[in-house]
Amino acid sequence: MAIWLIRAGKYGEHEDRFLNDNRIYLTWGGLEAIDLAVAKDYEQVKEIIQANYQGEPSRKIGNWSGQIWAFTLAMKDKDWVVMPKKGKGTIALAEIQSPYKYDQSADYDYRHFREVRWLNQDVPRGAFDQDLLYSMGAFLTVCEIKRNNAEARIRAMFKNGFDNPIANITITQAPPTTGKQAQNEAVEEVEETGNFDIEQYTRDLIAKFIIQKFKGHGLARLVDAVLKAQGYTTYLSPEGPDKGIDILAAKGSLGFESPKICVQVKSGDVPSDRPELTQLIGAIQNSQAEKGLFVSWSGFKSSVYREVPSQFFKVRLWDANDLIEQILENYENLDQTIKSELPLKRIWTLVDGED
Repeated sequence: MAIWLIRAGKYGEHEDRFLNDNRIYLTWGGLEAIDLAVAKDYEQVKEIIQANYQGEPSRKIGNWSGQIWAFTLAMKDKDWVVMPKKGKGTIALAEIQSPYKYDQSADYDYRHFREVRWLNQDVPRGAFDQDLLYSMGAFLTVCEIKRNNAEARIRAMFKNGFDNPIANITITQAPPTTGKQAQNEAVEEVEETGNFDIEQYTRDLIAKFIIQKFKGHGLARLVDAVLKAQGYTTYLSPEGPDKGIDILAAKGSLGFESPKICVQVKSGDVPSDRPELTQLIGAIQNSQAEKGLFVSWSGFKSSVYREVPSQFFKVRLWDANDLIEQILENYENLDQTIKSELPLKRIWTLVDGED
Protein backbone atom coordinates (compact mmCIF):
# COMPACT_ATOMS: atom_id res chain seq x y z
CA MET A 1 0.00 0.00 0.00
CA ALA A 2 1.10 3.57 -0.62
CA ILE A 3 0.05 7.18 -0.07
CA TRP A 4 -0.09 9.42 -3.14
CA LEU A 5 -0.32 13.18 -3.59
CA ILE A 6 -2.73 14.39 -6.29
CA ARG A 7 -3.52 17.96 -7.31
CA ALA A 8 -6.76 19.11 -8.92
CA GLY A 9 -5.31 21.87 -11.06
CA LYS A 10 -2.83 24.64 -10.33
CA TYR A 11 -5.58 26.77 -8.78
CA GLY A 12 -7.76 23.95 -7.48
CA GLU A 13 -10.15 24.50 -10.39
CA HIS A 14 -10.99 20.80 -10.70
CA GLU A 15 -11.53 20.03 -7.00
CA ASP A 16 -15.33 20.00 -7.10
CA ARG A 17 -15.30 17.60 -10.04
CA PHE A 18 -12.90 15.26 -8.21
CA LEU A 19 -15.07 15.25 -5.10
CA ASN A 20 -18.47 15.06 -6.78
CA ASP A 21 -17.50 12.36 -9.28
CA ASN A 22 -15.70 10.16 -6.73
CA ARG A 23 -12.73 10.14 -9.07
CA ILE A 24 -9.25 11.52 -9.37
CA TYR A 25 -8.33 12.82 -12.81
CA LEU A 26 -5.06 13.31 -14.63
CA THR A 27 -5.85 16.79 -15.99
CA TRP A 28 -2.78 16.89 -18.18
CA GLY A 29 -3.00 18.96 -21.33
CA GLY A 30 -1.82 17.45 -24.59
CA LEU A 31 -2.70 13.81 -23.85
CA GLU A 32 -6.46 13.98 -24.37
CA ALA A 33 -6.49 11.72 -27.46
CA ILE A 34 -4.24 8.99 -26.04
CA ASP A 35 -5.36 6.01 -23.98
CA LEU A 36 -2.33 5.67 -21.71
CA ALA A 37 -3.22 2.05 -20.97
CA VAL A 38 -1.19 1.17 -24.07
CA ALA A 39 1.93 1.84 -21.99
CA LYS A 40 2.92 -1.22 -19.95
CA ASP A 41 5.96 0.23 -18.17
CA TYR A 42 7.82 3.46 -17.50
CA GLU A 43 9.86 3.33 -20.70
CA GLN A 44 6.71 3.14 -22.82
CA VAL A 45 5.18 6.06 -20.89
CA LYS A 46 8.32 8.07 -21.54
CA GLU A 47 8.16 7.26 -25.28
CA ILE A 48 4.62 8.67 -25.39
CA ILE A 49 5.67 11.84 -23.56
CA GLN A 50 8.69 12.35 -25.81
CA ALA A 51 6.53 11.94 -28.92
CA ASN A 52 3.91 14.42 -27.69
CA TYR A 53 6.22 17.06 -26.24
CA GLN A 54 9.02 17.21 -28.76
CA GLY A 55 11.66 19.80 -28.05
CA GLU A 56 11.18 19.78 -24.28
CA PRO A 57 14.36 19.28 -22.20
CA SER A 58 15.13 15.74 -21.10
CA ARG A 59 14.87 16.66 -17.41
CA LYS A 60 11.33 17.90 -17.92
CA ILE A 61 10.41 14.83 -19.98
CA GLY A 62 11.69 12.60 -17.15
CA ASN A 63 9.76 14.58 -14.56
CA TRP A 64 6.50 14.44 -16.49
CA SER A 65 6.96 10.77 -17.39
CA GLY A 66 7.45 9.88 -13.72
CA GLN A 67 4.21 11.59 -12.71
CA ILE A 68 2.13 10.09 -15.52
CA TRP A 69 3.64 6.64 -14.87
CA ALA A 70 2.67 7.02 -11.22
CA PHE A 71 -0.97 7.78 -12.08
CA THR A 72 -1.43 5.13 -14.77
CA LEU A 73 0.71 2.24 -13.53
CA ALA A 74 2.18 2.71 -10.05
CA MET A 75 -1.01 3.47 -8.13
CA LYS A 76 -2.76 0.33 -6.93
CA ASP A 77 -6.21 -0.61 -5.69
CA LYS A 78 -6.62 0.29 -1.98
CA ASP A 79 -3.76 2.79 -2.06
CA TRP A 80 -4.66 6.13 -0.49
CA VAL A 81 -4.57 9.59 -2.02
CA VAL A 82 -4.28 13.01 -0.37
CA MET A 83 -5.49 16.10 -2.20
CA PRO A 84 -4.62 19.49 -0.62
CA LYS A 85 -7.58 21.78 -1.33
CA LYS A 86 -6.31 25.02 -2.77
CA GLY A 87 -6.98 28.03 -0.57
CA LYS A 88 -9.35 26.17 1.76
CA GLY A 89 -7.06 25.08 4.58
CA THR A 90 -8.12 21.44 4.37
CA ILE A 91 -6.94 18.21 2.75
CA ALA A 92 -9.14 15.52 1.20
CA LEU A 93 -8.29 11.84 1.69
CA ALA A 94 -9.45 8.99 -0.56
CA GLU A 95 -8.95 5.29 -1.22
CA ILE A 96 -8.34 4.17 -4.81
CA GLN A 97 -11.05 1.82 -6.08
CA SER A 98 -10.07 1.10 -9.70
CA PRO A 99 -7.19 0.79 -12.15
CA TYR A 100 -6.44 3.61 -14.56
CA LYS A 101 -9.30 4.23 -17.01
CA TYR A 102 -9.72 6.29 -20.17
CA ASP A 103 -12.98 7.74 -21.51
CA GLN A 104 -12.59 9.35 -24.94
CA SER A 105 -16.15 10.72 -24.82
CA ALA A 106 -15.52 12.77 -21.68
CA ASP A 107 -14.46 16.43 -21.59
CA TYR A 108 -10.76 16.92 -22.32
CA ASP A 109 -9.67 17.45 -18.71
CA TYR A 110 -11.52 14.37 -17.43
CA ARG A 111 -10.59 11.54 -19.81
CA HIS A 112 -7.87 9.96 -17.67
CA PHE A 113 -9.13 8.87 -14.25
CA ARG A 114 -9.30 6.42 -11.39
CA GLU A 115 -12.36 5.80 -9.25
CA VAL A 116 -11.95 6.54 -5.53
CA ARG A 117 -13.89 6.47 -2.28
CA TRP A 118 -13.50 9.69 -0.32
CA LEU A 119 -12.69 8.87 3.30
CA ASN A 120 -12.65 12.47 4.51
CA GLN A 121 -12.99 15.57 2.34
CA ASP A 122 -12.10 18.14 5.00
CA VAL A 123 -9.12 17.21 7.16
CA PRO A 124 -7.57 20.43 8.59
CA ARG A 125 -3.96 21.00 7.52
CA GLY A 126 -3.09 21.43 11.19
CA ALA A 127 -3.92 17.77 11.81
CA PHE A 128 -0.76 16.77 9.94
CA ASP A 129 2.78 17.02 11.28
CA GLN A 130 5.08 19.50 9.59
CA ASP A 131 7.15 16.89 7.77
CA LEU A 132 4.02 15.47 6.14
CA LEU A 133 2.89 18.94 5.08
CA TYR A 134 6.36 19.45 3.63
CA SER A 135 5.94 16.36 1.45
CA MET A 136 2.48 17.57 0.40
CA GLY A 137 4.03 20.83 -0.76
CA ALA A 138 5.63 19.26 -3.83
CA PHE A 139 5.37 21.27 -7.05
CA LEU A 140 4.06 18.12 -8.71
CA THR A 141 0.66 16.95 -9.93
CA VAL A 142 1.24 13.36 -8.79
CA CYS A 143 3.84 11.78 -6.51
CA GLU A 144 4.19 9.23 -3.76
CA ILE A 145 4.54 10.46 -0.19
CA LYS A 146 6.85 7.95 1.45
CA ARG A 147 9.36 9.57 3.80
CA ASN A 148 9.20 9.08 7.57
CA ASN A 149 6.64 6.26 7.47
CA ALA A 150 4.08 8.58 5.92
CA GLU A 151 1.67 5.81 4.96
CA ALA A 152 1.58 4.15 8.40
CA ARG A 153 1.25 7.50 10.16
CA ILE A 154 -1.56 8.82 7.97
CA ARG A 155 -3.50 5.55 8.22
CA ALA A 156 -3.09 5.61 12.01
CA MET A 157 -4.20 9.26 12.12
CA PHE A 158 -7.31 8.40 10.12
CA LYS A 159 -8.12 5.49 12.44
CA ASN A 160 -7.70 7.86 15.36
CA GLY A 161 -10.02 10.45 13.84
CA PHE A 162 -7.18 12.96 13.29
CA ASP A 163 -7.77 14.03 16.89
CA ASN A 164 -4.53 13.21 18.68
CA PRO A 165 -0.84 12.86 17.83
CA ILE A 166 0.23 9.34 16.93
CA ALA A 167 2.90 8.28 19.40
CA ASN A 168 3.29 4.60 18.54
CA ILE A 169 4.55 4.95 14.95
CA THR A 170 8.33 4.75 14.59
CA ILE A 171 9.72 7.27 12.12
CA THR A 172 12.38 5.85 9.85
CA GLN A 173 14.02 6.96 6.64
CA ALA A 174 12.52 5.21 3.59
CA PRO A 175 14.99 2.85 1.91
CA PRO A 176 16.17 3.75 -1.58
CA THR A 177 14.02 2.46 -4.43
CA THR A 178 15.54 -0.19 -6.67
CA GLY A 179 14.79 -0.85 -10.33
CA LYS A 180 13.34 1.86 -12.54
CA GLN A 181 13.90 5.38 -11.27
CA ALA A 182 10.66 6.66 -12.78
CA GLN A 183 9.10 7.97 -9.59
CA ASN A 184 12.42 9.04 -8.12
CA GLU A 185 12.97 11.49 -10.95
CA ALA A 186 9.97 13.38 -9.62
CA VAL A 187 10.08 12.61 -5.89
CA GLU A 188 13.80 13.19 -5.29
CA GLU A 189 13.48 16.56 -6.95
CA VAL A 190 11.20 17.56 -4.09
CA GLU A 191 12.80 15.74 -1.21
CA GLU A 192 16.45 16.34 -2.10
CA THR A 193 16.60 19.65 -3.97
CA GLY A 194 13.73 21.41 -2.26
CA ASN A 195 11.50 21.97 -5.29
CA PHE A 196 8.40 22.48 -3.21
CA ASP A 197 5.99 25.23 -2.24
CA ILE A 198 8.18 27.13 0.22
CA GLU A 199 5.52 29.81 0.69
CA GLN A 200 2.94 27.27 1.86
CA TYR A 201 5.55 25.51 3.98
CA THR A 202 6.41 28.79 5.71
CA ARG A 203 2.74 29.57 6.27
CA ASP A 204 2.25 26.16 7.83
CA LEU A 205 5.05 26.97 10.29
CA ILE A 206 3.44 30.33 11.08
CA ALA A 207 0.07 28.63 11.43
CA LYS A 208 1.34 26.14 14.01
CA PHE A 209 2.91 28.95 16.00
CA ILE A 210 -0.27 31.04 15.91
CA ILE A 211 -2.61 28.30 17.06
CA GLN A 212 -0.28 27.45 19.94
CA LYS A 213 0.02 31.11 20.97
CA PHE A 214 -3.53 32.29 20.27
CA LYS A 215 -5.73 29.30 21.01
CA GLY A 216 -9.36 29.88 22.01
CA HIS A 217 -10.26 33.50 22.78
CA GLY A 218 -6.72 34.49 21.83
CA LEU A 219 -7.54 33.92 18.16
CA ALA A 220 -10.45 36.36 18.41
CA ARG A 221 -8.01 38.85 19.95
CA LEU A 222 -5.69 38.37 16.98
CA VAL A 223 -8.51 38.88 14.46
CA ASP A 224 -9.55 41.98 16.40
CA ALA A 225 -6.01 43.35 16.06
CA VAL A 226 -6.04 42.74 12.30
CA LEU A 227 -9.35 44.58 11.90
CA LYS A 228 -8.01 47.52 13.90
CA ALA A 229 -4.94 47.59 11.65
CA GLN A 230 -7.33 47.79 8.68
CA GLY A 231 -8.92 50.92 10.13
CA TYR A 232 -11.93 49.48 11.96
CA THR A 233 -13.17 50.50 15.37
CA THR A 234 -14.01 47.28 17.20
CA TYR A 235 -15.73 45.74 20.18
CA LEU A 236 -14.17 42.46 21.35
CA SER A 237 -16.48 40.25 23.39
CA PRO A 238 -15.00 39.08 26.70
CA GLU A 239 -13.94 35.47 27.02
CA GLY A 240 -16.88 33.13 27.61
CA PRO A 241 -20.29 32.59 25.94
CA ASP A 242 -20.68 35.14 23.14
CA LYS A 243 -24.02 34.23 21.49
CA GLY A 244 -22.31 33.99 18.12
CA ILE A 245 -20.67 37.42 18.33
CA ASP A 246 -16.94 37.52 18.97
CA ILE A 247 -16.23 40.94 17.46
CA LEU A 248 -18.24 43.89 16.21
CA ALA A 249 -16.40 46.21 13.83
CA ALA A 250 -17.19 49.29 11.78
CA LYS A 251 -15.33 52.02 9.96
CA GLY A 252 -14.78 55.48 11.40
CA SER A 253 -13.16 56.75 14.56
CA LEU A 254 -16.35 56.07 16.55
CA GLY A 255 -17.38 52.94 14.68
CA PHE A 256 -20.57 54.40 13.23
CA GLU A 257 -19.68 54.15 9.54
CA SER A 258 -20.24 51.31 7.07
CA PRO A 259 -19.51 48.52 6.67
CA LYS A 260 -20.73 47.37 10.08
CA ILE A 261 -19.50 43.82 10.60
CA CYS A 262 -20.35 40.98 12.96
CA VAL A 263 -17.46 38.53 13.34
CA GLN A 264 -17.51 34.93 14.53
CA VAL A 265 -14.16 33.24 15.27
CA LYS A 266 -13.68 29.48 15.61
CA SER A 267 -10.28 28.21 16.75
CA GLY A 268 -11.15 24.51 17.00
CA ASP A 269 -9.50 21.67 15.10
CA VAL A 270 -12.64 20.67 13.17
CA PRO A 271 -13.80 22.47 9.98
CA SER A 272 -16.87 24.61 10.54
CA ASP A 273 -20.20 23.37 9.19
CA ARG A 274 -23.36 25.00 7.85
CA PRO A 275 -25.19 25.32 11.24
CA GLU A 276 -22.38 27.60 12.45
CA LEU A 277 -22.78 29.75 9.34
CA THR A 278 -26.52 29.93 10.05
CA GLN A 279 -25.71 31.05 13.61
CA LEU A 280 -23.56 33.88 12.26
CA ILE A 281 -26.31 35.02 9.88
CA GLY A 282 -28.68 35.19 12.83
CA ALA A 283 -26.12 37.14 14.85
CA ILE A 284 -25.77 39.66 12.00
CA GLN A 285 -29.48 40.39 12.23
CA ASN A 286 -29.55 40.48 16.03
CA SER A 287 -26.62 42.89 16.25
CA GLN A 288 -27.97 45.15 13.48
CA ALA A 289 -24.77 44.60 11.53
CA GLU A 290 -24.68 44.86 7.75
CA LYS A 291 -22.16 42.14 6.96
CA GLY A 292 -20.57 39.10 8.54
CA LEU A 293 -17.04 37.69 8.73
CA PHE A 294 -16.67 34.01 9.61
CA VAL A 295 -13.14 33.09 10.69
CA SER A 296 -12.62 29.33 11.07
CA TRP A 297 -9.04 28.32 11.77
CA SER A 298 -9.53 24.74 10.58
CA GLY A 299 -11.38 25.75 7.44
CA PHE A 300 -14.90 24.94 6.32
CA LYS A 301 -16.77 21.88 5.20
CA SER A 302 -18.12 21.72 1.68
CA SER A 303 -21.61 22.48 3.00
CA VAL A 304 -20.41 25.98 3.90
CA TYR A 305 -18.75 26.64 0.54
CA ARG A 306 -21.97 25.64 -1.20
CA GLU A 307 -23.65 28.60 0.53
CA VAL A 308 -21.10 31.12 -0.79
CA PRO A 309 -23.14 32.19 -3.86
CA SER A 310 -26.32 32.86 -1.85
CA GLN A 311 -24.40 34.71 0.90
CA PHE A 312 -21.84 36.47 -1.32
CA PHE A 313 -23.07 39.99 -0.54
CA LYS A 314 -23.52 39.20 3.16
CA VAL A 315 -20.69 37.02 4.48
CA ARG A 316 -16.98 36.50 3.95
CA LEU A 317 -15.03 33.39 5.00
CA TRP A 318 -11.48 33.31 6.34
CA ASP A 319 -9.62 30.10 7.08
CA ALA A 320 -6.12 29.92 8.60
CA ASN A 321 -4.46 30.78 5.30
CA ASP A 322 -6.71 33.81 4.77
CA LEU A 323 -6.06 35.08 8.28
CA ILE A 324 -2.31 34.69 7.85
CA GLU A 325 -2.56 36.59 4.55
CA GLN A 326 -4.29 39.46 6.35
CA ILE A 327 -1.73 39.40 9.16
CA LEU A 328 1.14 39.64 6.66
CA GLU A 329 -0.54 42.44 4.69
CA ASN A 330 -1.24 44.49 7.82
CA TYR A 331 1.65 43.45 10.05
CA GLU A 332 3.31 46.88 10.19
CA ASN A 333 0.06 48.41 11.48
CA LEU A 334 -0.59 45.82 14.20
CA ASP A 335 -0.21 47.04 17.75
CA GLN A 336 3.11 46.39 19.44
CA THR A 337 1.70 43.88 21.91
CA ILE A 338 0.53 41.58 19.13
CA LYS A 339 3.77 42.01 17.18
CA SER A 340 5.78 41.07 20.26
CA GLU A 341 3.69 37.90 20.64
CA LEU A 342 3.95 37.12 16.93
CA PRO A 343 7.43 38.14 15.76
CA LEU A 344 7.67 37.99 11.97
CA LYS A 345 10.23 39.21 9.46
CA ARG A 346 9.71 39.88 5.76
CA ILE A 347 12.17 38.19 3.41
CA TRP A 348 12.52 38.15 -0.37
CA THR A 349 13.51 35.13 -2.45
CA LEU A 350 13.83 34.28 -6.11
CA VAL A 351 10.90 32.45 -7.69
CA ASP A 352 12.14 29.39 -9.54
CA GLY A 353 10.25 28.45 -12.69
CA GLU A 354 7.90 25.46 -12.32
CA ASP A 355 8.30 22.47 -14.63
